[in-house]
Amino acid sequence: MALSTCAPPVLRYPKPAATLLVGANHNAARFCSRSGTTLWTRRGAGPSRAPSSSSASSRSGSGCCAGRLPSSGAGGATADPAVPTAVAGRKTTVQTAVRAPAAWRSREWRRAVEHHAAVLGRHLADGLLAASSRAVCLGGVQETVALRELGVVGAVAVARKRYPPLAVAGNDRHLPFPDSSVEFVFAGRALDSSKRPADLAGEAARIMRPDGHLVVHTSGATNAYSLRSLQLLLPSLRLLRLREINGPDGSSLRELVFRKHADAGISASPASASNCTYRDHKLQLIGLAEPLILEEPAKPWITLKRNVKNITYLPALADIGFKRRHVYVDVGARSYGSSIGGWFRKQYPKQNHTFEVFAVEADPAFHTEYASKKGVTLLPYAAWVRNETLTFEINDDPGKKGSDSSNARASGGRGMGRIRPAAGATDGVSSGEVRRIPAFDLAEWLRRTASEQDYVVMKMDVEGTEFDLIPRMLDTGAICLVDELFLECHYNRWQRCCPGKRSPKYPNTYEDCLELFTSLRNNGVLVHQWW
Repeated sequence: MALSTCAPPVLRYPKPAATLLVGANHNAARFCSRSGTTLWTRRGAGPSRAPSSSSASSRSGSGCCAGRLPSSGAGGATADPAVPTAVAGRKTTVQTAVRAPAAWRSREWRRAVEHHAAVLGRHLADGLLAASSRAVCLGGVQETVALRELGVVGAVAVARKRYPPLAVAGNDRHLPFPDSSVEFVFAGRALDSSKRPADLAGEAARIMRPDGHLVVHTSGATNAYSLRSLQLLLPSLRLLRLREINGPDGSSLRELVFRKHADAGISASPASASNCTYRDHKLQLIGLAEPLILEEPAKPWITLKRNVKNITYLPALADIGFKRRHVYVDVGARSYGSSIGGWFRKQYPKQNHTFEVFAVEADPAFHTEYASKKGVTLLPYAAWVRNETLTFEINDDPGKKGSDSSNARASGGRGMGRIRPAAGATDGVSSGEVRRIPAFDLAEWLRRTASEQDYVVMKMDVEGTEFDLIPRMLDTGAICLVDELFLECHYNRWQRCCPGKRSPKYPNTYEDCLELFTSLRNNGVLVHQWW
């Protein structure tokens, strides 16, 4: 089909600025500035003179192009009224003067457009979208230009600033389109770069029509765990297919194609450990974790402390970016510097994410300092299997130094002991000091506080109560919400002070602890032996 011979409308701008002919015949475009007006012309045509205000105001009703916009060439769709087009074969040259940033006129920018056209052309050929589709691009204007060149003239990008007719203004929390109004969303790498991927994913799903398609390019969903995390952000969409592709810079990416279904959903609130929806997806990562210490250490205070250096953290194995929130729960937190300030905030690999921190600590000796710690929520209760008041005894561990003062407890010498009746003290362990402490159901609190869309790290040091809490979390499914667990298991270990004697504080053995760790890993929980 021959190109239309009618001249496109000439737009007047207040000052000279280069404009871009966006379309397949990019090299045929020419930039010029004359008499304070920016024009573009086809090769071989002389510079056009800016029309007078009278002709500009009346051009909608006169001229050879008035009232007869050409079709897109595919499917007989009518072109976007804001974008006069001329059809040449299967590609569409978008003939509109766009006051573009300088970067849009570079060769690199053009190469990126051609790359996106090659990638998106497959989806056009596969029928995921048509020339008449309303398509939205979240990754940039380059993608929109590529779609328009392929004949999808209704394509528009979402950017921080609007560039009519190629881009509208929007952000991760608000895409300026009605519900169920878009047939095709090309996210590109927008989810990778977004600081709020959950919000952006939710907005993309909201604007999509049933049976609409979403295409995502990512470098993050390279394993089952990260892929599952991404799927959980899109509960109303189903994954149709994925393939490996190269990005514009040659990097390796995954292309994921989703379809929206009214009945498609993934439960984010498991009822029990038997239906943890992510368990199988975690097994691959657990296989890469450090091995458990199978033989009881003769000097656990040395062996277990050294083992901390061997821990393989989950963020070293997978991308944790596809999460709604990032949460750290310290159960048995003691002082702020004990693990929150001394370990988690300094050493845990967070992949540049900000974590909400919850400190669960029943001992009042540590409560005052948390009042001045920003970003930390103190739960001044004992973690337990139900909501009730418990009796604690302040324990003297023969293997640790301590004194009778609260300051000594705050410095790590003494602390709240195991949950036990007041008359159940063990000789040489109890100081005789008894306290009644309110307790809460940790499993139910976690189920109310977090979901599978969140990334939850938990450290647990509860003086032997882990043998009550872990089974409760397994039974309720709350353990499914914990992505990574650092567990200090308490047993009748050899005492540092008294060679050949075991601690009388705890009835469980090292074999019991090993069985607990093994059970957690078999249930898809990435648990580490903590000290």
